[in-house]
Amino acid sequence: MSVAENIAEIRRRMVSAAREVGRNPADILLVGASKMNDADACREAIAAGIDALGENRVQEMTAKLAQDAYIGRPLYFIGHLQRNKVKQVVGKVDLIQSVGSTELLDEIEKQAEKLDIVQNVLLEVNIGGEEAKSGFAPSALLEAAAYARQLPHICVQGLMAIPPVQTVSHGDLPYFEKVKALFVDINEKLYDNKMVYISMGMSGDFEDAIRAGSNMIRVGTSIFGTRYYAQN
Repeated sequence: MSVAENIAEIRRRMVSAAREVGRNPADILLVGASKMNDADACREAIAAGIDALGENRVQEMTAKLAQDAYIGRPLYFIGHLQRNKVKQVVGKVDLIQSVGSTELLDEIEKQAEKLDIVQNVLLEVNIGGEEAKSGFAPSALLEAAAYARQLPHICVQGLMAIPPVQTVSHGDLPYFEKVKALFVDINEKLYDNKMVYISMGMSGDFEDAIRAGSNMIRVGTSIFGTRYYAQN
């Protein structure tokens, strides 16, 4: 199937999942996770109506920016962001989704101040408490959100999370529900209900994420096909 056909199929499943729980499908954004796909694939996704594109790797994103791969749609950074690469991302993307430490917040603030801009971000939640994953612990999230709120060149627009890999059907649903509860709590307590996005759900679990309240899903392989990683 083509990229356009895959996007149409994802849209159909998004509509079905949203309607199951009485949600408006139009409220949910589809982000194409375009890691390891070239500029032409990005353009094909844009032509097919993708809402935004998301990149995981700074070097790859920079190369595709030089090729005008993202013209016509917002660009998000959705991968782990190292502090020494912040300069290459701040001001180049509409949203940094993977902000999981106060140190990274400080680095983004510093660079955004230099550029005299306000950088939109999501706070990443390590919802499964996994040592191998970055992100704020759920218990530390409220304090982190309060810290971010006082940074003048950062605008927190919501939360992002990736649950642990599940071996049972719908095993990720409780994690998604916890993220939604955190979002509601922090939004009410700190942000006057002005946070916008709950970014959760990927190719294998986006329907459960939508059922739990996600309004931004990040889909890669189900749109662009299987990624082939080089063997060492």
